[in-house]
Amino acid sequence: MRQIGRCRAHTNIALIKYWGKRNSDLFLPMNSSLSLTLDAFYTDTSVTLDSNLETDEFFLNGIKQNKDETKKISRFLDLFRQTANRDVHAKIESYNHVPTAAGLASSASAFAALAGAANTAWQLNLDKQTLSTYARRGSGSSTRSIYGGLVEWNMGEGDISESSYAIEIDDASWDIGMIVIAINKHKKKLSSRVGMKLTVDTSPFYPVWVTEAKKDLIAMKEAIKQKDFITLGEITESNGMKMHATMLGATPPISYWEPDSVKAINKVKEIRNNGIPCYVTMDAGPNVKVLCRQSQMSDILDKLKESFTNDQLICSAVGEGIKQLTDTEWSY
Repeated sequence: MRQIGRCRAHTNIALIKYWGKRNSDLFLPMNSSLSLTLDAFYTDTSVTLDSNLETDEFFLNGIKQNKDETKKISRFLDLFRQTANRDVHAKIESYNHVPTAAGLASSASAFAALAGAANTAWQLNLDKQTLSTYARRGSGSSTRSIYGGLVEWNMGEGDISESSYAIEIDDASWDIGMIVIAINKHKKKLSSRVGMKLTVDTSPFYPVWVTEAKKDLIAMKEAIKQKDFITLGEITESNGMKMHATMLGATPPISYWEPDSVKAINKVKEIRNNGIPCYVTMDAGPNVKVLCRQSQMSDILDKLKESFTNDQLICSAVGEGIKQLTDTEWSY
């Protein structure tokens, strides 16, 4: 008898960034982080346990993946096999509604959806907090995609895996949205993992970044408590810029920016200077994200269209946490 789990997970964009691991095997971060889950980008994944399979099979957007790509997924699913004490292989089908590896958190939704589907397939009934510690082992940022709204990823203590988990701290239902300015949707040349390690190992600014990120987190949580959008935005922009400055201090220097990234940043500043509060953040890729009030999104969009094409501008409301999909909801 085959057992199937199907799950949808949305991407998240970090407002307080995660950049650097203290334990690469367990994906334990150097600092706690905080993110906003987005409804515009998501991954749907099914995991089908099949005792007739001699090895795992992995299909991404309908295309069977090679041994190296499948090995990464198999290693991740081993966590669920071990917990369930059931060593059965699986067919994994994943459909990504996110540009892959372009700084739009595709790995976050991918591993959160995979964790949710595997949890159902192996009938483990893990709660969300525990499941977030499993998702983290595939991609650090996927820890946060287990939940919707504004989510904190607690860095945890030492090398204790269970201590580093995510939790929703606010449903972000108070007029928050995000516009993504897609500068380049192609796969980036330097992966986040390589970029992180290089920064941690060689940037003299890195210890200061960790200290500042911890201060920013405390201030941002207070702003969220007060529903203070202006302070939330200011900290978001400052924290992201500090992360990229830290990368520029690495040897060799790291920059994910492209000329149009700078153009976008300057355009957002222009809009803000003209009276509409909006703030930029960037991850490991050239795309620029604009944190704004959802009620002002159309006005900001009109201004951005002066410099960018319609297909470069993607609006997103706040996304929900992982969701199990029924047979009728699975439309592939």
